[in-house]
Amino acid sequence: MSEPRIDAERFLGRLDAFARIGATPKGGVNRQALSPEDRRARRLLTELGQARGFGVAQDAIANLFIRRDGKDNSRPSFLIGSHLDSQLTGGRFDGALGTLAAFEVLEALEDASVETPFPVEAVAWTNEEGSHYQPGCMGSMAFASGSIPDQWTTLRGHDGSLFADELQATLEALPEAAMRPLGFPIAAYLELHIEQGPSLECENIPVGIVEGIQGTRWLEVEITGQSAHAGTTALALRRDAMAATVRGLAQLYAEIMPRDERARFTVGRLTLEPGTVNAIPEKVAFTIDLRHPEIGALDSLETLIASTFAEVAAAGRCASTLRRIFDMPPTVFSPPLLERLREAADGLGLASKSMLSGAFHDALFVNCVAPAAMIFVPCRDGLSHNEAEYVEPEQAVAGARMLLASTLKILENR
Repeated sequence: MSEPRIDAERFLGRLDAFARIGATPKGGVNRQALSPEDRRARRLLTELGQARGFGVAQDAIANLFIRRDGKDNSRPSFLIGSHLDSQLTGGRFDGALGTLAAFEVLEALEDASVETPFPVEAVAWTNEEGSHYQPGCMGSMAFASGSIPDQWTTLRGHDGSLFADELQATLEALPEAAMRPLGFPIAAYLELHIEQGPSLECENIPVGIVEGIQGTRWLEVEITGQSAHAGTTALALRRDAMAATVRGLAQLYAEIMPRDERARFTVGRLTLEPGTVNAIPEKVAFTIDLRHPEIGALDSLETLIASTFAEVAAAGRCASTLRRIFDMPPTVFSPPLLERLREAADGLGLASKSMLSGAFHDALFVNCVAPAAMIFVPCRDGLSHNEAEYVEPEQAVAGARMLLASTLKILENR
């Protein structure tokens, strides 16, 4: 047995090979979940795993598992991985970096003939991005709950495709993969991902040790007034839903993020009715993405948002409603795993930074059923969900080395 090492040339070559599946003219990737491109990527990973003699399996939500056996295969596996699906105009590293680094770890262990105490598996979770079918993180969410929600089966993508049909086609595209129960026991989970923010690059730090994920709430707000003619209705007679919306948003934009640097307030979708150029809007509906690492702060901010729109709506002789459509509380990752990550970074001589994730990832949901943690690497200008997304080769390799060293540290302590 020799010391396991990351084969940088092999790993970077794999990143290039998978980036060609769904490649876009601007250098990005369009490999949406359960699409033909997604199936091609799953096929390639399967063939690579079979070529090394690893086991290949999938579950009912099409999570794909590449398994390297250990000394005691009756014990739960240690899972490492991420996802292979992308945004419509996504980058080549978001998800794929972590999945292919996990597979490289299996290969490094195999190259060095390392006998692990129990199996180690690389996983590619289904539909982390949520760009074609919502919600995102479907695979890890179903894995953690042990079931697929009934309402998912009737979902349709932006092209009209039925989720249930595309899921079945994806499962059938890998007949050689054994079927496994949804939500089988695991020992722990570790995920490598690009930061999707600028802090590591700005501070010239190669590794982020992610201690948790900030909480997220999605709110749906409706302001209702009265439609009337744009040219003939005087100000005193108007019940303008858009005017009330603008006043409320102006107050919240000026207050929430400027007063709390950890808060995130985003309006991502807005629609007006009747939506004609010469009619006063009767109804404005919009979404708010609200994030904060403290649940008490999320509660306070939601209360502030509701009261602000109630006040501005009443002042404009309109009405307001607010509905919470998604609620993910803040998550703290496993302290023992985080300690192993710090030991791994120190052993490699890599500077590291403890940090929170502003975005949610598959590790969030796996953390509900097993100890979990994450590793971040820098991405250029913090840019992600963009075809220009880029990770320097040496930083990608450093991330894979960190994943391998962390895996070995975790296995030593199990």
